[in-house]
Amino acid sequence: MLTFEQKLAILDSFPELERRDVSLGRVNYHFEGSAHDKKTVGYRFHPNGNGYVFAGLVGDYDTDDKGFVNVRDFSEAQLREIIDASIRSLSPAGGASAPQAASAPSSSAASSHDEIWTDEEGQELILKFEEETFFVYSGESLEMAFETREEAEEYLAEEGFSFNRR
Repeated sequence: MLTFEQKLAILDSFPELERRDVSLGRVNYHFEGSAHDKKTVGYRFHPNGNGYVFAGLVGDYDTDDKGFVNVRDFSEAQLREIIDASIRSLSPAGGASAPQAASAPSSSAASSHDEIWTDEEGQELILKFEEETFFVYSGESLEMAFETREEAEEYLAEEGFSFNRR
């Protein structure tokens, strides 16, 4: 297991992250360049070894209900990998595991970092991540809300929609 100091050194090595000391000796790391409301990448890193990294948009990790992974026993390589994936998933350009819309959609309800999903008839639904919730919109009307990305994607697939990679 990496020491507290080693974990902080790894997090400090990412210039995109801003360190914020919080109560009880814990440290958080924020990504101010996030395209989402979520800005916390590193959460509650503590001298006892605990610490969490946001991976709610990454998809390859078993996360808690808020999208965080406990990285207490991660190796240096594993920790660097999940931090990098977290930053990419929150970036305006999006990451490989969290595809982002490549161009501005035709709907006025979508922004450049929302995902456009289409069906065979050309109908569009918009998947947005806001306030730690995944929302599915039809135009400006809310269709559904989900706690996890997996639930949202399952719903969209069941309804015959796929991610539009325009």
